[in-house]
Amino acid sequence: MKAPRAYLRDNPACLRLYAVSDNAWLHGRTLASCCVEAVRGGATFLQLRDKSATNAELIALYRDIQAALREALPDTKAPFVVNDDVQAAFACDADGVHVGQSDAACAEARRILGPDKIVGVSVQTVEQALAAEAAGADYLGVGALIATPTKPDAVCVSKDELARICAAVSIPVVGIGGLGVSTLGCLEKTGAAGAAVVSALFAADDIKAAASVLKREVERVV
Repeated sequence: MKAPRAYLRDNPACLRLYAVSDNAWLHGRTLASCCVEAVRGGATFLQLRDKSATNAELIALYRDIQAALREALPDTKAPFVVNDDVQAAFACDADGVHVGQSDAACAEARRILGPDKIVGVSVQTVEQALAAEAAGADYLGVGALIATPTKPDAVCVSKDELARICAAVSIPVVGIGGLGVSTLGCLEKTGAAGAAVVSALFAADDIKAAASVLKREVERVV
């Protein structure tokens, strides 16, 4: 089976609908079942994000979700990464990690996870994008594109800056922040490879149906 980094390199379209998990809207559901429904409906990439979880809790969550995915969707190839916690990603043998702009975060993640895992990096400027690519990033998350309560302190990035970032690097770029069916148009003609969505998926009553609609729309605009 192809290593996660090689799979992403050969299949950049796997970033088309990038689902960022959020347990704020479970409403009696498990996060694992929500993630399964997201992938079942068309999510092509999955990130486990839980800012309040401990390292041990993240590892347990990842393993629960991975087991649920393998049981329900044994043929899925959607990469599954952990947000921020490189040690948790290493411990649970995740497909990779997504890190922020802290000093040397990307290079450190690559050192710990090795050459075969995926490392994504959040950026807001061309300069940050070029630095992340040079440090070994496999893809970039750019945002927030639209102000969002999910990350109220995030710096908003203009459509023009997103386009400049996409043009400046040779690795794929995913837009994030406030993206949903009504706002995905901001990715059009920017060169973005896909959209990262949070509440547009995980706050939906029918996550599978929401993913299907989002997948169709993002494929229309990118």
